[in-house]
Amino acid sequence: MKKIILGFVLVNLLAACASEPAKEEVSEPTPAPTEAAAPVAAPVEPAPTETAPVAAAEPAIPEIRSAYFPFDVDAVQESDRSAIQAHGEYLGNNPSAKVRVEGNADERGSSEYNLALGQRRANNVKKLLVLSGAKTSQIETMSFGEEKPRATGHDEASWSQNRRADIVYK
Repeated sequence: MKKIILGFVLVNLLAACASEPAKEEVSEPTPAPTEAAAPVAAPVEPAPTETAPVAAAEPAIPEIRSAYFPFDVDAVQESDRSAIQAHGEYLGNNPSAKVRVEGNADERGSSEYNLALGQRRANNVKKLLVLSGAKTSQIETMSFGEEKPRATGHDEASWSQNRRADIVYK
């Protein structure tokens, strides 16, 4: 009888230890209001005087190179998807371009946990890049965990800048 009671207590203790902490809710961004614009007349271009071939301009690398994450979350947020997809399209159109996705975390949590969280963030950004046209051979992932903070403060404003994945072109 004592063994049964002891077993029951141990099972309940293990079940209590295995529960996950409550996660921060992620709110969906609200769309910006759109205003109806008056139609603008197209500018009149002068007729070309020479028929020399025009070289196509090479597309520029997208400017936004960081994706930010809520506390203890590794899923790419809706607000950052379009920027990452633009990088994926650029990589798909430029097969010689290569990037490194660097995952980062804030200072809360153990070093090991933050390294793993940073790696999951980098891997999820890589998946979205591949889905947007990049090849896996163009993308390298790594995690810095909490070792490369963008902001050095010890408050939520600083931590929110440190929970990110950076796209670095080689």
